[in-house]
Parts: sequence; structure tokens; C-alpha cells
Amino acid sequence: MRRTTNQDSHALLVAQSPERFQQRGHLFMVADGMGAHAAGELASKLAADGVPHLYFKYEELSPPEALVRAIRETNNEIHRRGTANPDFHNMGTTGSVLVLLPQGALAAHIGDSRIYRLRSSTISQLTFDHSLQWELKASGQLPAGADVTAIVPKNVITRSLGPNPSVQIDLEGPHPIAVGDVYLLCSDGLSGRVEDAELGAILSCLPPPEAAQALVDLANLRGGPDNTTVIVAKVTGPELATNSTAAPPLRMSDSARPRGPAQAAMWIAAVICGLTALVTGLVGWFFAAGVAAVLTAVACIAALIQRYGGLADVQVGHGRQLGKGPYSNVACAPSAGLVQKLAATLDELREAAREGEWTINWQPLDECCRQAVASSQAGDFAEAVRQYCRGISYMMNELRSQKPHGPSSSASAIPY
Repeated sequence: MRRTTNQDSHALLVAQSPERFQQRGHLFMVADGMGAHAAGELASKLAADGVPHLYFKYEELSPPEALVRAIRETNNEIHRRGTANPDFHNMGTTGSVLVLLPQGALAAHIGDSRIYRLRSSTISQLTFDHSLQWELKASGQLPAGADVTAIVPKNVITRSLGPNPSVQIDLEGPHPIAVGDVYLLCSDGLSGRVEDAELGAILSCLPPPEAAQALVDLANLRGGPDNTTVIVAKVTGPELATNSTAAPPLRMSDSARPRGPAQAAMWIAAVICGLTALVTGLVGWFFAAGVAAVLTAVACIAALIQRYGGLADVQVGHGRQLGKGPYSNVACAPSAGLVQKLAATLDELREAAREGEWTINWQPLDECCRQAVASSQAGDFAEAVRQYCRGISYMMNELRSQKPHGPSSSASAIPY
């Protein structure tokens, strides 16, 4: 609602045959660009085009190996384009990729765009936000009970594709897939405006196309300060469920595994201990120098083990997973509280339409509201959420088609 350009991009590549699914699975991606001029738009487009293309190109590699290589090479290209043109300097983008495979759901992630899974009445965030807020929380450096949202803005991210010649990639999974699972990929235009419990409830109540539209509409009705990109994928058949297939585990060489901060920390510790040994030795504190020298050797050995240890291939799947996700699990059954919030939103939208003198066919909206009220009174909150969301999307679609009225009206006042 407030951006003149769209810096989000996305990709959808669904396997066209069972054989193709067995080899490479279904791929979904969301990218949220950043940078002045058209830099963010270019960065996200390069990511959404490059990662899927390279992933399917490297068929000789296992899916996780191909995914890591595709992201690294795409990062190189975005970085090269950013350094070659001053207008694109330091451009970057988030990148969240979900691949549904016979072995499970594999996620690769950089930035704060998110991947969720809805199962039954619980929505789980499968990715870790690479934002300053999340990093501070995870570090344990904040006092107990501290409100990090009051200290650090939400949109300060710590990782992205493009600004640097190398990138640290999080790989998560493969997580088991069950019939009925719903996966949501989204940019922070959605997650910054709609709470996890609301996301899960709406996903559980509506078919994927309607749920995606309702979520975008709701984010826009709550201010729409950023672009909102949403992909919803639902597992509808047993052929995707991991418990119904004897797929072999995924192979991943040690060199392809994303490295965490532990190796760098070991080298830093080795340097600090070495300097301490040198200084204490020069001033004659030989015992302290000896202790520091021993610690230096231990840190060096640990770093070398991190770098060169376990070079044999590893296998993931069948219970062995990469990453530490899910990072949150939120109950999201449709509730009376959510029904009331959606009803209030729709009332405000109805009033805005009347004040703006829009030409609206009120009959479909009135029918949605009538059914929602009846369902809520009967305790069927899922049906009430469904009807109110349909009413909201209907109204937003009607408003998009309006022509401005009066000399003070402008196209920027029309929701889009």
C-alpha cells in the first residue's frame, strides 16, 4: 500500500511427472530485495531466476548439494552485478527456498523471509530469522524479560544474498511430510502484519488460492507498509507423504554442508589465546603464558577438526535432520477472538467504502456476513473465519476496480 515498486520475487517449479518428483521434487521460493533505485527488484529477480535454474541444472548432485551450490553461485552473480554498477552497489535480497522431496521437506534460507508448516492445529516456523532481533534473542545477551522489539527495529537483517562475495546458508530438514500439511512461504510484508496464530487459522480454513489472497488482503488492510508475497502449498495426496515411500536418505558431502559460526569462533579464540601467551611470556608470567599456549593449541585443533574432520559423506533423512527447526510452534485453531477481529476489520472496510462513495454490490458481502454470524453463534469458528475472509477479499477486489470520485481523489487511495 505504501511502496511504488515491488522488490519481491518468487518462483514455483512443480515436478511434471512422478519420475521428476523422485529426482528433484517440487521447488518454491520467495525473495525480498533491498537497495536503492531498482537494485532490490533486480537482486530478488536474479535470486528467484538463478537458484531454481541452477538447482535443476546440477542433476549430478544430490538435492541438498545442488541447492547449496545454486545459492552460492547466485550470490556470486548478484554480488558481481552489484559491484559492477554504482546504481546497484550493495544490493541484496533474502532467499527462502522450500523443496518437497520423497525424503521430506528441505528448506534453504538466508534473511527474514519465512517458511511455515501448518499441521493439524499447530503452525511451525521452519526457518530462523536472520535479523538483529532474533540474533540478540538467540545469543542470550539480553536481560530476562527485555522487550527486544522496543530496542531493535524488526527490519534489520544480518544476512542476505548479494552484498558479500560469500554467504552463510541455513539448511533445515528434511522434515517429514504428512497428508494435509500446508506450507507457507512469505516475505516480511505478511509476517510483520499478521500473527502466526492468525496465519495458521486462515490457512486451515481456506483452500490455498483463497488463503493466499486473504493473507495479502489482510496485510494490506493493516497498513501494507511493505510488499507482500505469499506462496501456499498443500499436500493433498499420499504420494508425497514420507511415511508412504522407501526413498533412500539424501547424500551430502561435508564440503557442501553450510558452516556455522563455530569454526570462525575457534580461530578467533586461538588468536586471542596466542596473543595472551605472547604478552604474558614477555612480562615474565610464565605460568599464565603456558596456560594460554595450551589453550591456543586446543583452539587450533578444534578449528582444524571443524574444517577438515568428517570429510566422508553424510546422509540425512529417515530421522536425521539438518538445522535446529522448527523455531516456533503456535496453536492456531480458529477462535472466537479471531472471528471478532475479522468482523471488526470488515466493518471498518465497509464504512470506508461508504465514505469513499464506492459503487459496491453489497449482496455477496451481506451473505458472507450472515453466514459468518450464524456459524459463530453455532460455535463453528472455522466456517466463520472462512466467510469473513471471503468477505474481506471480495471487498478488496471490489475496491481495486473503483474509479476515483471527486477532485481530491487519487489513484494512490485505491487499495492494490
